[in-house]
Amino acid sequence: MATDAAHVFVVEDEDTIAMGVVRALEHAGYRVTRFDRGETAIAAFQQSPPSIVLLDIMLPGIDGLEVLRRMKAYNRDVPIIMATAKGDPADRVEGLDLGADDYVPKPYDLRELISRVKARLRWVEGADDIPKEFSFGNVSVDLRRRILRKGDGPEHRLTTHEAGVLGYLIAHRGRDVTREELLEKVWGYSPTMQTRTVDNQILKLRKKVEDTPHDPRHILTIHGKGYRFEP
Repeated sequence: MATDAAHVFVVEDEDTIAMGVVRALEHAGYRVTRFDRGETAIAAFQQSPPSIVLLDIMLPGIDGLEVLRRMKAYNRDVPIIMATAKGDPADRVEGLDLGADDYVPKPYDLRELISRVKARLRWVEGADDIPKEFSFGNVSVDLRRRILRKGDGPEHRLTTHEAGVLGYLIAHRGRDVTREELLEKVWGYSPTMQTRTVDNQILKLRKKVEDTPHDPRHILTIHGKGYRFEP
């Protein structure tokens, strides 16, 4: 395996599940280190941060949410994908509020998991010519730090997906971008999935960047296709 392959931390205490995930990631070309406890994962993260983390919520000792909190406090730039078999949506909300970059259910769909890992790494590595900073109208946005400012107003932190959608639209400004394309490139989802997820992110973005969100100037709806960004 190439030494420059992306390095994935898998934090999972169930041996059988961990073995399957590790094999799938290694088969996809990644270097993988597995941890069965949050404490050891945090120590390794602080010593040498990986490219990305797959983190189970239900762990012995320090739970996954606390691991997430400490990792993000140390380095917010490393993407963390949360995983859990628990059905409580509060865990998902709390994880995303703490800075989780994505969320996957257990048991894993391994092909879907690999797609999500690729999508998160694509964003970090700046593929698709996504600019680090961009200004349009009275809006300035730092896409790497996920910070947006409109006029003389306060800074607003964008969620990972808001920054991903906005960055992808900016990188392809002037071109019609389909919902399916955004799902695949930003979320890593299969383009056959439902597309309401994209529409919800667009609505949130318009409230942050448009003077009149119901009559947008920059993030335009292209009926029957998707969206187009105009500076």
